[in-house]
Amino acid sequence: MSADTPAKSAEPRLDNHFLIAMPALSDPNFARTVTYLCEHNDEGAMGLVVNRPLDVSLNEIFKHIGIDDADPEVAAAPIYLGGPVQPERGFVLHSPVGEWESTMRVTDDIGVTTSQDVLRAMAAGKGPKHALVALGYAGWGTGQLEAEMIDNAWLSVPAHAAIIFEMPAEQRWRAAAASLGIDLDRLSSDAGHA
Repeated sequence: MSADTPAKSAEPRLDNHFLIAMPALSDPNFARTVTYLCEHNDEGAMGLVVNRPLDVSLNEIFKHIGIDDADPEVAAAPIYLGGPVQPERGFVLHSPVGEWESTMRVTDDIGVTTSQDVLRAMAAGKGPKHALVALGYAGWGTGQLEAEMIDNAWLSVPAHAAIIFEMPAEQRWRAAAASLGIDLDRLSSDAGHA
C-alpha cells in the first residue's frame, strides 16, 4: 500500500443488510426480529424492523392524514413496528425508489421515504410496486451495533427484497437466516458461552 492510498474503514458497511436477532437476544424490542439496515456509517446505524406487524392497518394512517377513499387493498396492509425510536414517526420502505419529497436512497431500487406524498400515491393506487409502512425505527450510536455483533446478538446477511416485500411477516426471521444457510432452531440460546 503506497502512502498515497487512503486507508479503508476497518469495519464493513452494512447498508442493505439484514440484522437477524440471535435466539439468545432477549431485548423485547428485538427478540426474533429481522431489521433492514438503511444506513450504517461511522456515526452509527439506522434500520427498520420488517417482521413485527401491528394490529393496525394502513387505513388508520390514511384517515389520520385525511384520506377517506384509499384503494381498499392498499388500505388493508398492516403497519409494522419499525423499532423503539420515535414510534410516532412513519417510514415507508419501498421499491422502486421513485421521486418523492423526502427519500433516503438505500440502493438503486430500495428507498425509505418519510414524506406524505408517497402515502397519498399509495392510497390512490399509484405508489411504489412494493411498500412496507413502519412506525419508529431502530438506531445505534457510534460503535454500538459493532459491539452488539461482537457479543453475538446479531447475524448479518445481505438483504433480499423478496423477504421484505413478498414473504409473510412470520416467515421472515427464519428465511433471512436460511439465506445464510443457518437454521435458527438448531442454534442454542447459549451460543458463545461455555
